[in-house]
Amino acid sequence: MAKSLSQSLSLGASFSLLLAAPAMATTVEQTQFFDAIAAHCGQAFEGEVTAGNSADSVFSGKKLVMHVRECSDGELKVPFHVGEDHSRTWVITKTDTGLRLKHDHRHQDGSEDKVTMYGGDTQDGGSAELQSFPVDAYSIDNFKQNGLSQSVTNVWHMGITESQFIYRLTRENRDFKVTFDLTKPVALPPAPWGHE
Repeated sequence: MAKSLSQSLSLGASFSLLLAAPAMATTVEQTQFFDAIAAHCGQAFEGEVTAGNSADSVFSGKKLVMHVRECSDGELKVPFHVGEDHSRTWVITKTDTGLRLKHDHRHQDGSEDKVTMYGGDTQDGGSAELQSFPVDAYSIDNFKQNGLSQSVTNVWHMGITESQFIYRLTRENRDFKVTFDLTKPVALPPAPWGHE
């Protein structure tokens, strides 16, 4: 009797711990996608614009480097350096409904840009190689407040294979894509602004 009571108490404690843990409802494919990026933690890779138009001229002729800089079981922080501009960090987070992508934009002094933490959540399971993030309500409001109404239908996509990582933004009349070569790690860039 004592043994079964002890086992019950132990099971009860375990159940309580499970309830206290954050819900991580990522699909198998989303977990594989997240883990594929995390496998490159501590490394940086150079990329090039492989689709774009005149709206993307800020990226022309600049060295483009992604750095898988901070990795935990639930969140990845991947700065995206554009030449000497170290203002951008992609934040990929596991949520109770899938994966979330946010864009953390900072000024050189580390303060937040007025257009920051925009992005969206996955709407389906995606695949181990591709996840899409349609714009969320917070981002739509932020874009409208800052005169960026053309961005309210944004969908961001991230793709990963053994040899490439792809960051892509699509909306009407816009298709921007940067492709990074994962086979050739490069020298680590400086810390992104606000994350020193």
